[in-house]
Amino acid sequence: MSQENIDNNNIPQDEIDNNHDEEGFINLEEVQEEIIDDDINRQPPNDDDEEDIDMDHDHDHETLEIDMSNNSWTYFDQHKDSIFTVFKHPKFPMVFTGGGDNTGYLWTTHTQPPKLVAEIENHKESVISGGFTHDGKYLVSADMNGFLQVFKSQKGGEKWVKFSELDEVEEITFVTIHPTQLYFAFGSSDGSIWVYQIDETTKSLVQIMSGFSHTLECNAGEFIISKDENELTLITISEDGTVVNWNCFTGQANYKLQPHDDFKGIETPWVTLKQYENLIAIGGRDGQLSIINNDSGKIVVSLKTLENVDDLAELSIEALDWCKNKNINLLAVGLVSGDILLFDTLQWRLRKNLKVDDAITKLEFLNDTPILIGSSMNGKIYKWDSRTGEEIFTGVGHNMGVLDFAILENGKKLVTAGDEGVSLLFLDEK
Repeated sequence: MSQENIDNNNIPQDEIDNNHDEEGFINLEEVQEEIIDDDINRQPPNDDDEEDIDMDHDHDHETLEIDMSNNSWTYFDQHKDSIFTVFKHPKFPMVFTGGGDNTGYLWTTHTQPPKLVAEIENHKESVISGGFTHDGKYLVSADMNGFLQVFKSQKGGEKWVKFSELDEVEEITFVTIHPTQLYFAFGSSDGSIWVYQIDETTKSLVQIMSGFSHTLECNAGEFIISKDENELTLITISEDGTVVNWNCFTGQANYKLQPHDDFKGIETPWVTLKQYENLIAIGGRDGQLSIINNDSGKIVVSLKTLENVDDLAELSIEALDWCKNKNINLLAVGLVSGDILLFDTLQWRLRKNLKVDDAITKLEFLNDTPILIGSSMNGKIYKWDSRTGEEIFTGVGHNMGVLDFAILENGKKLVTAGDEGVSLLFLDEK
């Protein structure tokens, strides 16, 4: 497969509308390559409600029970290693998955089984992050070796052509895409921050800034939406306990929060970040949660989420999300311990504590509803009513952890990234 021209060779040329511009919708009936299960051991079971397999160990004669129940609608199993990231196209019924096999795939989510749209090759290490631009024209994918690729959609999403690439750092830790403009940023294990524009006039990537204020890994970042297009603001967090709000056009910090001066001597390795309106929530590896007023750069509240745990690793805050319903003032916080803490965002009191039996990997509220969706290393994906704590859906079928997920069709479909290398698509029409 050519590096410069990634296409689906099974699309008959006489069926392609060459006048279909790149902003049109993909004609998914023309994507002919169905995903065939070439390894029966990787296929999740379809019909069994529950089956326990007993395996006798040679030495200790213990019994290992494996839950083989599965309620997924369909699955994608072309990856040969763990799937680390999954994200959806903003217009088409299509997702991207990136994995430990140094490969990314674009595939359909409205067909059973899914159909392959494109294979993203030439990555040098595990594909761990990326995203589509807001208009769906461009795909950004990045690997742990610091190699980043940008592809451009053609023929209504049937074809993805290499636009450009970057190889600036030794390891990329995250990629974030601007929600309304053609900018993206990525952080590095050396603490550096890089911001680029996808310039359609020059047909190239234009570097907007590089920042070196963090001294250790930069673990997360988000663009702040501004009404003024002359402003480009990014907030980033680091393992060194610093938080920086960047003016991307000048490369200078609007403000920088430091452990000893601003966090009262608490040197927290920040690992997660989630922004909503003028508030920013950051979570630490040590269980520390802080809320920042982005307008002033002042800390609103800072608290320890859990106490008295047996293993300090259980304190790590792996997931954050704000409920966007104006009548439900909640922040969801997910930890390695399996705790999901729901904080009242007016008084910063703990309202509810949901609990699963393994680490939380991601949390996301469904649009502006009280429905909270979460995934865990126990191999399950859940829906809860955050007002009552009621579990209203559980997706099962993975035999290893769910590392990421994407929400489709207003929550009717959920797509998972499985640690065992399989992506499951769950259908919940309630």
